[in-house]
Amino acid sequence: MRNDRLTLWLRWVGANAVAELIGLGSTFALLAFGLSRLGDGSGAAGVILSFLLAIATGAVEATVVGLAQSWAMSPWFPAITRRAWWLATLIGALVAYALGYLPSTLMGLSEPAAAAPTAEPPQWVVLVLAAAMGAVAGAVLSFAQYLALRRHIGGAGSWIPANMLAWMVGMPVIFWGVDLAQQTESPVQAVLLMAGVLLLTGAVVGAIHGAFLVRLAPSRRAP
Repeated sequence: MRNDRLTLWLRWVGANAVAELIGLGSTFALLAFGLSRLGDGSGAAGVILSFLLAIATGAVEATVVGLAQSWAMSPWFPAITRRAWWLATLIGALVAYALGYLPSTLMGLSEPAAAAPTAEPPQWVVLVLAAAMGAVAGAVLSFAQYLALRRHIGGAGSWIPANMLAWMVGMPVIFWGVDLAQQTESPVQAVLLMAGVLLLTGAVVGAIHGAFLVRLAPSRRAP
């Protein structure tokens, strides 16, 4: 039984690591490309289009992560279909992206186009705020997944705090990586650095909420 659950945990960690590398990496790339096509994004139309683009790119990450997680967990949770888990992941991601980008969007709509840029806070403040953001995002991301889980297993309520804890750790890693990437000397170095950071983030996040998932799994996986 212990080896069986270790197999689930390892599959889950690996699936999340690769999925965040591909999913978040594609999301960042598409967002950067889309924003470059929009120009400076000034004006109400530009701000709203940027907001909608950011939410749309979240569907890419949700699809990759949802399908990868479904593959990892399916032998232990056969009652949860791939479509149900993907849809739950997609809903949570779209809501989380919308809430995450809403404050900056509202600020962009309310501030004059020529407003002077504000000074960035110290790095430790950014990381603390990122941890708080991660905790909130984890709750939002996991709520629909929790609904999918509770239909088939008991104790599913732990899935929400598990994701809050996981993303409270994972989100500062992403912000730290972005800060380091901005200090690199070439775009190639920045891309390689971010790839490593996203792989690490997926592994760390997967390791944390995966430890909760194995406690929800039956003693033996389905044949």
